[in-house]
Amino acid sequence: MIKKHIAVVMGGYSSEFEISLNSGKVVCNSLDSNKYHIYPIHILKDQWFFMAKNGARYAVNKANFSFSNGSEIIIPDAVFNTIHGTPGEDGYLQAYLKLINIPQTSCDYYPAALSFNKRDCLSVLKGFGIKCANSYYVNKGIQFSEEEIIKKVGLPCFVKPNRAGSSFGISKIHSLEELLPAIEKAFKEDSEIIIETSIQGTEVSVGGYNHDKEIIVLPTTEIVSENDYFDFEAKYLGKSQEITPARISEKDSNVVKTIAKEIYQVLNMKGITRSDFIIQEGVPYFIEINTNPGLSIESIVPKQVRESGLTLTEFFNILLQNVLK
Repeated sequence: MIKKHIAVVMGGYSSEFEISLNSGKVVCNSLDSNKYHIYPIHILKDQWFFMAKNGARYAVNKANFSFSNGSEIIIPDAVFNTIHGTPGEDGYLQAYLKLINIPQTSCDYYPAALSFNKRDCLSVLKGFGIKCANSYYVNKGIQFSEEEIIKKVGLPCFVKPNRAGSSFGISKIHSLEELLPAIEKAFKEDSEIIIETSIQGTEVSVGGYNHDKEIIVLPTTEIVSENDYFDFEAKYLGKSQEITPARISEKDSNVVKTIAKEIYQVLNMKGITRSDFIIQEGVPYFIEINTNPGLSIESIVPKQVRESGLTLTEFFNILLQNVLK
């Protein structure tokens, strides 16, 4: 068997780059070295490079994504995309790789761009009958009425950057006086903001992926945050419980899995995604979808993969074989 050359891209240009480096490291360590030559590729604002085991850095030629492995020039057979945020989750990297004809494990460039823009994604899914929270949109430089916002979404509410991840720039507010500072905080991450009604209920997360043409939904995870919501501390600093499978009824679990699968189909997804919901009185409200979810050992999707009976090595092999075919 001829071993395929796999570039595992990690890093990125956003506040999430360190989280992405952790995901990329897990993928590199988990891939079957008997099947693949594995190359960690760091994509940073100032340089793209292959990081060799001896610490040497070899620059990536952006004309064709080639790089030296120390003895020969490699053009990868496929890219395993573990970048959270720009440019790996918002469509830029996907479009570039499409142009130079290198397959990659995430969804295509347009579904990536659409899903990364929360307001556009919500607008599309509402048209397909997916229930979402009430929302209000604010752009930097355009006047808005604080009273009008609260009148539409109520209190408490969430103020979020429209195009960001890992809860950077998010605030949950309980009074009108907190609104303006929360908007200024969100503007530090993005020039577009979405303000949403706070749905009260059980927060769950559902992974999904394709195996050839079949869409497979993973076991649900219940998220119990020690903080007021599932913020950065809760996600990455141990301030939450992530219980897999979720402590919800079989009926609620089946409903949320069905909706997650429908969203995967509607948005024309590929590869692994994670959809987040809050179940309020038996009704799942869609929060967002991540097309490059965290893949570090304690992240939600790896826990769901193990609960489903797969090892990460088996799972990552499925994602690669989908695109190598």
